Amino acid sequence: MRGGWGGGPHALEEDERLDARAARHVIRRTARFLRPYRAAVAGAALVMVLATAALLAGPALVRYGIDHALPPKHHDGWLLDKVALAYVAVAVAAFALERAQIWLVARIGERFLRDLRVRVFDHLQSLSLDFFSKEQTGRLVARMTSDIDALTELVQTGLVMFVTNLLLLVGSVIVIVAMSWKLAAVCLIALPFVIAASVRFRTSSNRAYLAYRDAIARTMATLQEGLSGVRVVQAFAREDAEIARFGRHNRHQYDTNMVTARISSYYFPVVELAGVATTAAVVGIGGWMVGRGDVTVGTIAAFVLYLGNLFEPIQQLSQLFNTLQSAGAALHKLFGLLDTPATIVERAGAVDLPGRGAFDVRGVSFSYDGVTPVLRDVDLHVADGERLALVGPTGAGKSTLAKLLSRLYDPVEGTIAYGDVDLRHATLRSLRERIV
Repeated sequence: MRGGWGGGPHALEEDERLDARAARHVIRRTARFLRPYRAAVAGAALVMVLATAALLAGPALVRYGIDHALPPKHHDGWLLDKVALAYVAVAVAAFALERAQIWLVARIGERFLRDLRVRVFDHLQSLSLDFFSKEQTGRLVARMTSDIDALTELVQTGLVMFVTNLLLLVGSVIVIVAMSWKLAAVCLIALPFVIAASVRFRTSSNRAYLAYRDAIARTMATLQEGLSGVRVVQAFAREDAEIARFGRHNRHQYDTNMVTARISSYYFPVVELAGVATTAAVVGIGGWMVGRGDVTVGTIAAFVLYLGNLFEPIQQLSQLFNTLQSAGAALHKLFGLLDTPATIVERAGAVDLPGRGAFDVRGVSFSYDGVTPVLRDVDLHVADGERLALVGPTGAGKSTLAKLLSRLYDPVEGTIAYGDVDLRHATLRSLRERIV
């Protein structure tokens, strides 16, 4: 038997990139996770559509009231009262529907997060020890804390606002085009600039938020390692070195977060300027069109109101895109964790271990990292009822051999049998009952 050192934690993995392919993968996986809630999702979607319709109905009622109940063409006080009552009814309906959609989406989202947390924890419990010997505990804690928190933020506020603003944007475009395509063309002049800025923002913020999410995980890993090993740190007077290491990672997290802030500072003013400039153009050009008789005063008033429903959703969507990107990056990493396979699995046709038997270790070699051998050509026989003590210096492989006998790892070479049954061909249930 030859000894050696076990492998330590590997280097931090490269930053993941949530490109278009990865985004589609996240969407498909999320859709599969939401299958048990299909009926609830359909109900929430219907409520969102009705809430959007109620919001779009308000400016249309204002247009109708101005054009049909006010001078100089008309003066119908009773009709104006009815329009006002209808506007109040629509506003109340919009209020009730918005409350309902927030409650429904939050209920679905929290159930989804509950099931996701349970699934991730169950999967972590099923993974083999070689995974935990290579993966930093802080990173795993970050998956269950900061990444889940990012999804919680999306569920509580972001998702409802994202979907409703998207519906409001599309609905507003359809309505203004139906009212006056000429005036709608004026409103849409700024759209190409906003789209170009949005595309640039999407690409930049995607990379920035993935880097920020990784920086959080790295900082938490450093914190966890420093606290769990504080006795060793103090014993070897490494306090200053650990403080400096944590400071570097903390500074890196700050820098990555400031990158996201700079990206936002470039994008949001573009959307704001587009909205203000378009409103001024609609009022100016619309007044000229009213003088020509191309549109009515009520149409201009409705357009001004609809512009709030056109550019405000764009600005809201741009702000919510940060939350969506952060949640998408978190889901990408959680799904990656769920896709990590366990190396110790029960093979097809596995048999139960006998109730009693001898341990036979034949030509066993093992390495944690695939390079440095910890055990080499080990042969051992432990008869039924016999007791054996393993003695040797630190790093001789005593704990490693005990882990192999419990099948916490599989040997690289050789076999380990209990009662003439190779442990790799035994059922996990009987393995835990007989040995562990």
